[in-house]
Amino acid sequence: MDSGGAETASTAAARPGRPTRSRAAKKPAPAAPREIALRLDGLVKRFDDTTAVAGIDLAVEQGSFYGIVGPNGAGKTTTLSMVSGLLRPDAGSVHIGDLDVWRDPVAAKRLMGVLPDKLRIFDRLTGGQLLYYNGVLRGLDRATVMLRSRDLAAAFGLEDSLGRLVSDYSAGMTKKLSLAAAMIHSPRLLVLDEPFEAVDPVSAANVIEILRRYVTAGGTVVLSSHTMNLIERICDHVAIIVNGAVLSSGTMAEVRGAATLEDRFVELAGGRRAAEGLEWLSSFSD
Repeated sequence: MDSGGAETASTAAARPGRPTRSRAAKKPAPAAPREIALRLDGLVKRFDDTTAVAGIDLAVEQGSFYGIVGPNGAGKTTTLSMVSGLLRPDAGSVHIGDLDVWRDPVAAKRLMGVLPDKLRIFDRLTGGQLLYYNGVLRGLDRATVMLRSRDLAAAFGLEDSLGRLVSDYSAGMTKKLSLAAAMIHSPRLLVLDEPFEAVDPVSAANVIEILRRYVTAGGTVVLSSHTMNLIERICDHVAIIVNGAVLSSGTMAEVRGAATLEDRFVELAGGRRAAEGLEWLSSFSD
């Protein structure tokens, strides 16, 4: 059959020097950089001759679930105390969005919810009274405080305990109530120091789900914990702090590499110590 001189697409594609008309695949547009919710620049804190925090720089993007890990005495709590305005730095700055925490503390603290380590609260109030106090302290009207208190109590499984004195709460219940109080004004940033300490596994799973929903909605969580597998499971970014300095920070994948977060942490923190000189432990008492 005569083709009548018509050139097929395959023939044209095979001819050298002749461009094909294949449609080029469109590259996805790069994701717009997220705003920085929290920035630490050159943060330093000394106690007499001891430097607890030695020039920490960190940038936490909005919508991050950011974990901070380190050995005991690494400076985690000191750092978070400076972030939340509880401890004044000797040098450096802390910004929440565009607000300097120490130059404009009132405005900055409106954007934060804080759960400090070793929290002291008004335990002679009932749970309901404590939530109400925190709500009105943040400028919420009575109706809003009552509605949010009911919602938070239901979410944290405390609805049957709001009429009891906080002094009668267990450690885990007190921790959940304190977290609810930190969230009642719908802050942009949550700063949580050991939020899962003394919290049972079922309650911890519930708290994690609440925090994930908060992050999905655009909130930012910065938390410290000694539980590596928990941080690895729930956080998308992490910083490892040792001796008051950041040794590694970034996305979880960047920091841990091919290892687990615990292995990477142990490597940076100085490695495991051999239990030598304890042979007497195997010579049991009679």
